[in-house]
Amino acid sequence: MKRPAQYLALVAYVVFLAFPLVWLLSTALKTPQEMALTDPTWIPREPTLTNFTDAFGEQDLVGAGLRSLVVALFSSVITVLISLPASYAMARYRSLVNKIAIGWVLVSQVFPFILIIIPLFMILRDLELVNTLPGLVVVHVTFTLPFALWMLQGYVRAVPTELEEAASVDGASRLRTIVSVVAPLLAPGVVATLLFAFISSWNEFMFALVVLQDPEVMTLPLTLVRFTGPEGVARLGPLAAASLMATIPSLIFFSIIQRRLKSGLMAGAVKG
Repeated sequence: MKRPAQYLALVAYVVFLAFPLVWLLSTALKTPQEMALTDPTWIPREPTLTNFTDAFGEQDLVGAGLRSLVVALFSSVITVLISLPASYAMARYRSLVNKIAIGWVLVSQVFPFILIIIPLFMILRDLELVNTLPGLVVVHVTFTLPFALWMLQGYVRAVPTELEEAASVDGASRLRTIVSVVAPLLAPGVVATLLFAFISSWNEFMFALVVLQDPEVMTLPLTLVRFTGPEGVARLGPLAAASLMATIPSLIFFSIIQRRLKSGLMAGAVKG
């Protein structure tokens, strides 16, 4: 009796997660007349791809998607490159400075990010990075780095110090120990951090709205807003089609990273 209940709960959870995507696909395939019906339909009566052609014809979704991809990739890679050595130092070297740094990382997550938009904009303006993709990368790294540090240091603390001591006894330097012993065991944490930073940057809207102003440099979330009419009424068909296309890269990236995450977990378990 316990196992059927678990399967039922799992199915319900999957349905709950899949419902937005299924409804988005259904809306994207409907005609305007069918979307205007008071009695909504789950399966389109006359499926059409007009909404997809209209979405790509009205806005530069390909260019916006490429810009979002570039920003997300650079932001996630830079976040990992900074947070990996910093989290190791925070986890291994116990001092008052490290305790203050860890406390500040946690406290910084309490404040809403809306509070730092104006200071960040002023800094980017002085650096002449407003309305540029590098400026948006800097902003995304700024708001993903604290959580990445907090998450990675937990993985570092999970690595037994005895492994590093054994490598040191064998004559390995500190750098060699980190690269050959610690880094492979941190693969699951690095992959998880990379996934978090990528998805956060890909979906981010508020900072992009403030930093980017010209349509030629806007990312995909900003481009989706342009499907709203002059009176604030959204064109549901093209918007649903564009939103559906916007979810595909993140789903592909997640499926790839998920395999790496599982293999990293297995490797870490064997080596530990």
